[in-house]
Amino acid sequence: MGQLDRTPTFNMKVVMQETGIKPDTLRAWERRYGLPDPQRTEGGHRLYSEYDIELLRWLTARQEEGMSISRAVKLWTQLQAEGRDPLLSAPIAPVAESPVLAKGPLSGDMVTQAREQWVQACMNFNEAEAQQVLAQAYALFPVELVSQEVLQKGLACIGQGWYEGNVTVQQEHFASELAVRQLEALLASMVSATRHGRILVACPPHEQHTFGALLLTLLLRRRGWEVIYLGANVPLQRMQESLAVIKPHLVIFSAQTLHTASTLLEVAEFLRQEGVTMAYGGAVFNQIPAARQRIPGYFLGENLQDAPRMVERLFTSSEPMPATPPPDLAYQQSLAQFQLQRPNIETAVQTTMLAEMSLELVQSANLELGNNITAALTLGDMYLLNANIAWVQGLLLNYEFRLSDRLLQQFLHTYHTAVQRFLPDTAQPLHNWFAMLLDGRHNR
Repeated sequence: MGQLDRTPTFNMKVVMQETGIKPDTLRAWERRYGLPDPQRTEGGHRLYSEYDIELLRWLTARQEEGMSISRAVKLWTQLQAEGRDPLLSAPIAPVAESPVLAKGPLSGDMVTQAREQWVQACMNFNEAEAQQVLAQAYALFPVELVSQEVLQKGLACIGQGWYEGNVTVQQEHFASELAVRQLEALLASMVSATRHGRILVACPPHEQHTFGALLLTLLLRRRGWEVIYLGANVPLQRMQESLAVIKPHLVIFSAQTLHTASTLLEVAEFLRQEGVTMAYGGAVFNQIPAARQRIPGYFLGENLQDAPRMVERLFTSSEPMPATPPPDLAYQQSLAQFQLQRPNIETAVQTTMLAEMSLELVQSANLELGNNITAALTLGDMYLLNANIAWVQGLLLNYEFRLSDRLLQQFLHTYHTAVQRFLPDTAQPLHNWFAMLLDGRHNR
């Protein structure tokens, strides 16, 4: 890189076009950190140099890597104090070893080790040790990095263990509560917003898993956005009341299951009528990409770290809202018939299967399969269940009572028999899907 011109030449509009940083953010950085330090015209308007613009690009690049703005500024000034040009130096300085993370021999990078130690502490119900690991990790690494690499991936590891039957429900709940409390504590210490635009983040109806929505709220607030977080299971009526008071420019929903994703159709239609932009994300849209084609809103990407950039695009571009076709008449009729007859279907399945399975297990299997069928019919595509059915089967096989593969197949056949008994032939999408499932042809 050649010598950069330090002559104050460019106004704030040019800087915003070159870096994407909003004027409010520029002024906030200047006020809090002294960077950049523009000259002023006689009329008091800021003028920036070519060097100032590259400085700002360097700071935003560090943010893209997961570093907080305060840490990025500290690194910049540290490199300058050492007589090094930050624009020519390695972006990340080495960190000191933590006594907590170095309890045993180092194996792999320290963030991975922190995650493993946090997971183990949660498995042992050792809250003090889990909190100590997090405290040390947050002292060494950016907030975004620890929140995603330790908490988010740690919970994913624990969730997989629960799915496989190796982690108890109590252990999974303990870890989830610790992680949620940690994010809530971080959010409570956040400074006021520096960007223009109000964002509402919530979980759709029936969605109880809040970690993803909380982490997204943290990432967006760390970027300077004003974010109102509503929490779990936000019914449509509460959404109507909240919109009237909050008046958001963007509403974001986080859904983790096909069942809760299907509730977004009604919510999206309401927001469309209110003229409010909707975006969404969550694990189910990574597991079943085809579900994205059924939700009339902006998908924020498979990785949470990409979501802030997508939000930035939504505020700066004029892309039309993605449109989705409504479910065809056959699906609408099948949904109405299934909802009407679902209690009878589940009662018949329960009566038949109680000779082979416990009441709790039959009820759990009925609930899981019934909710997924309702979701697929609502979204207008039974084949959305194809990617999900293996997970549902695995869940039942790995359940605490360990349903055998033979009993699982018996349960599915019994459910199909009840569907044939209580639903007329006009519910063809459901009948056709069951026929393919039980014939082993569901991997379409």
